[in-house]
Amino acid sequence: MGLRVLVVDDQGIVRAGFAAVIDAEEDMTVVGEAADGAAAVRLAGELAPDVVLMDVRMPELDGIAATRLITARPRAPRVLVLTTFDLDAYVFDALRAGASGFLLKDVHAAELLSGIRVVASGESVLAPSATRRLIGHYASGPGVRTPDPEAPAALETLTAREHDVLRLIASGLTNAEIAGHLGIAVGTVKSHVNAVLRKLELRDRVQATILAHDLGLTRPNARPSPA
Repeated sequence: MGLRVLVVDDQGIVRAGFAAVIDAEEDMTVVGEAADGAAAVRLAGELAPDVVLMDVRMPELDGIAATRLITARPRAPRVLVLTTFDLDAYVFDALRAGASGFLLKDVHAAELLSGIRVVASGESVLAPSATRRLIGHYASGPGVRTPDPEAPAALETLTAREHDVLRLIASGLTNAEIAGHLGIAVGTVKSHVNAVLRKLELRDRVQATILAHDLGLTRPNARPSPA
């Protein structure tokens, strides 16, 4: 059985467009559509989709609140946020609410389909450059938070190398870039990334980036210089 997708957008023509693209794929099926956040939360529970394409600005309940409610459930689907603007002020809040990434609404069909597959596999569709822009946008705005002086206890379980990897993930580096910076193999980096996510009980690199930012482990928009 293919991937089950729930499409959420308050504009019927947008929902229909995304649904047509998705249903044309052999490995995907649109199991439902919702025009507002409240319906999205209800249908996510009833239909058990693998991925929810979530609009941000909607009536009744916005996409951020809906994402928070959906991802808080056991065996929650992955949420892929759809936004009109690359630096939408709501996107970072949506990621913090539990979304696994975002795409622009004018995304090409191939990118949309790839994003759904990537998110369903447990990864994030946020490109490193997009991650850095979002962090920088959030940190420069009125919602910037003071780093918590007390790191979570789980952070203390990381090895020195895993701590380095977490910091570099949050700086927006890919696995290959991290490998080059630390002078280790890409496969070793992948093992460290998996260990970091497991020990900190995080779903993906997006959550790791948010956590590292909150703890002040990296500066917004800062990329480490080559080792």
